Amino acid sequence: MGKTALVTGAGRGIGAAIAEKLASEHWDVAIFARKPQADGDAQCAEIARKYGVTARYYVCDISQADDRQNTVGAVIRDFGGIDALVNNAGVAPKVRAGLLEMSEESFDYVMGINLKGMLFLSQLVARHFAERKSGVIVNIGSCSATVVSTNRGEYCISKAGVAMVTQLFAVEMAKYGVNVYEIRPGVIATDMTACVKEKYDKLIAAGLTLQPRWGYPEDVAKAVAMMLRGDIGYSTGQVVNVGGGLEVVRL
Repeated sequence: MGKTALVTGAGRGIGAAIAEKLASEHWDVAIFARKPQADGDAQCAEIARKYGVTARYYVCDISQADDRQNTVGAVIRDFGGIDALVNNAGVAPKVRAGLLEMSEESFDYVMGINLKGMLFLSQLVARHFAERKSGVIVNIGSCSATVVSTNRGEYCISKAGVAMVTQLFAVEMAKYGVNVYEIRPGVIATDMTACVKEKYDKLIAAGLTLQPRWGYPEDVAKAVAMMLRGDIGYSTGQVVNVGGGLEVVRL
């Protein structure tokens, strides 16, 4: 077996594109998601067929401690170790509500996966990296870490938290030779954004982004691959925006 990347939330969208891109660059991939085992197995069989790598699917809810512990252990047993962690799993609020209407239930749901789950999954895998004195962690954040959307405040707060988790782990893991990065996608065409397609079509046409198009999961996947190849190896703790210039402040 070659090097192994664990990619969370890789059953579809950005995560699936990341897993496929890494497989195309000869990484074995362990895919975490919550879709049925049979669907994940079919996805992994196709990846293995196309790229000649080992791909395995694990049903895992990263918001649950037992799931995290058991599934990371299974990956280490199955692959002999983990060389890279891509924290991609994330959810939007089930109902977009204004800040004055946001419920604690929605807050707990979003934070449990987007922040708490990724933090403690990172802790588990980072311990493994510390023992091996090698590894890479890439956190998929969001432009929402700094760009306010008052109708999904819990999501913005969770992604701001991801930004700090990245910095914390970059500092903690440097002594072990482990680089830690954050990627902040902008407006990316996925199932998560399908419900607001018309809104963003208009905003992009009006100049929301410097590059006048939607982003695609593959745009994010290419940035992840760059980091795992070591192309920016002397840049731990850094953020790469993948948003077509959305984050550039203009008058």
